[in-house]
Amino acid sequence: MQLDERKMKILHAIIRNYLETGEPVGSRTISKYTDLNLSSATIRNEMADLEELGYILQPHTSAGRIPSDKGYRLYVDNMLQEKEREVAEIKELLLEKEEKMEQLLKQVAKALAVSTNYATMISAPQASKNKLKFIQLSKVDARQLLAVIVVEGNVIKNSILDVKEELDDETILKLNILLNTHLNGLAVEEINLGMISSMKKQAGIHSDIVSEVIDAVADAIKADEDLEIYTSGTNNIFRYPELADNQKASELINTFEEKQMLTELVQETLANESETGIQVYIGEETPIRTMKDCSIVTATYELEEGMRGTIGIIGPTRMDYDKVVNTLKTLMHQLDALYKK
Repeated sequence: MQLDERKMKILHAIIRNYLETGEPVGSRTISKYTDLNLSSATIRNEMADLEELGYILQPHTSAGRIPSDKGYRLYVDNMLQEKEREVAEIKELLLEKEEKMEQLLKQVAKALAVSTNYATMISAPQASKNKLKFIQLSKVDARQLLAVIVVEGNVIKNSILDVKEELDDETILKLNILLNTHLNGLAVEEINLGMISSMKKQAGIHSDIVSEVIDAVADAIKADEDLEIYTSGTNNIFRYPELADNQKASELINTFEEKQMLTELVQETLANESETGIQVYIGEETPIRTMKDCSIVTATYELEEGMRGTIGIIGPTRMDYDKVVNTLKTLMHQLDALYKK
């Protein structure tokens, strides 16, 4: 059911007031909070309709109302459609391009935690498809070759290969042509046994080098999948009574420390090719079991050549969605701009 303007304004007023106070909101408060100039009785009727539709809840008899996950969802969806402005709250956050990525990402996570008073995370950028771009074999000495492997996003991996006998320049050139002709543009799962058998047959007495290069390619792409995630502001969880329960807080902190479930969240976000902007998970929508009482807002940033990463902010379901979304949008665009200059 599409809510009319009056119901939508009352729902927004309930959510905004609950975000500020954490307390159930009554009709008298809403009558002062909105510009509708409605009586408390009229507002009570509208609130009863919103409750029947599942957008707000009454935690106990004679209490005010609080937003439900469904109410938050409607609020967020409308806010995302309407909000296109960018804010400059963390404009000075980004370091110069030559600064190390690790230092930049750690500072981003920390600044977001300070700015929002929530827990934050950011993943290092990864090639979105992990496909091979180029292989270059070159001689190190009489019994060793250097294999330079370049994957999407210009991620470079080096591997030293031992050879049984010294190879001349012509043989190395032929091996380079053979490897690049067959493997360029492929992901590991696309390199099948038939292809490997054909390459080894063409390589003749040097078939063992083909095997070693394919192993090195698999290791290079697999290594790029070892996701690095930086977190900050975990202690901000204790600011919110609904998350400060000993068991809940302990589970949340363990999630941030172990990071395995955060890795799964990032991989799920990056795997969704149709979404490169803001995603909001509210309550039970949250894919992480230990965060079912939280909301998670993520943004996907993209650097040059398809290198993508995820920024996330984790807080209570009554988080300030407007501020969080605008902060993430600003940061996402600044990261994009920084690496596309």
